[in-house]
Amino acid sequence: MSRCPGIYFDIGKRAKAVLHKDYAHQPPIHFHYQMMDWNLDLSCQVDEIVPGVRSLCNFTLPDSGKVELQYLSNYTGITGCIGLIGNLERGYDPVVNFSGLIGTDILSLGAKLAYDISTKEFRKMNVGCTFNTAFLVASMTMHDRFDTVKASFYHEVNPLTKTAIAAEVKHRISMNETGVTIGAQHALLPCTLVKARLDTYGKAGALIQQQFWQRICISVAGEMDFRATSKLPKVGLSLALAP
Repeated sequence: MSRCPGIYFDIGKRAKAVLHKDYAHQPPIHFHYQMMDWNLDLSCQVDEIVPGVRSLCNFTLPDSGKVELQYLSNYTGITGCIGLIGNLERGYDPVVNFSGLIGTDILSLGAKLAYDISTKEFRKMNVGCTFNTAFLVASMTMHDRFDTVKASFYHEVNPLTKTAIAAEVKHRISMNETGVTIGAQHALLPCTLVKARLDTYGKAGALIQQQFWQRICISVAGEMDFRATSKLPKVGLSLALAP
């Protein structure tokens, strides 16, 4: 049986899915029409180009795009990626990413580097670790050149109803600032998922996601910032189509 730890992106993945995935986020560069901001995500994956190697292409139009190769073995997960990141001042910056994860499906350690070719600087220098058990999934990462520390926790309450709770603690060392986000998810029906979250910055969000024919997924999300001058909530709609 394979004990592959996965790739660096998998660190804290379950907690991020509960707390951040499919909420009303918008990339820095996006299309705008009247009162609507929108973007288009395209992705594809080819497994087993050669044994242990797969490729991934992902484009978030018009913000960014990347082509990635992943090598997975019993105790390592290595990725190499080249992509374009949108820049409001210079257009698009070419970036090379490299990440590695070593360990097992229970405990693993990893690091990620991103090098900006245009500025000849390292855009990212991240490290992280994760501990995975049937009861609790815990992870810790350092971002922003080790200025930001994140710890996340995920606990699955009932796998039959996809009921789970998650929490994330984020601390910025330079500003001595700490924030906490908590959230939960629950499947009302086999194809209907609801999620909600709340953070110490005064933001609350919720979404409902409906799947049709295992090919179409529609998510409606809303977010309210109670500290903002305007109390109007942000509302987002996403449509995902799988081949």
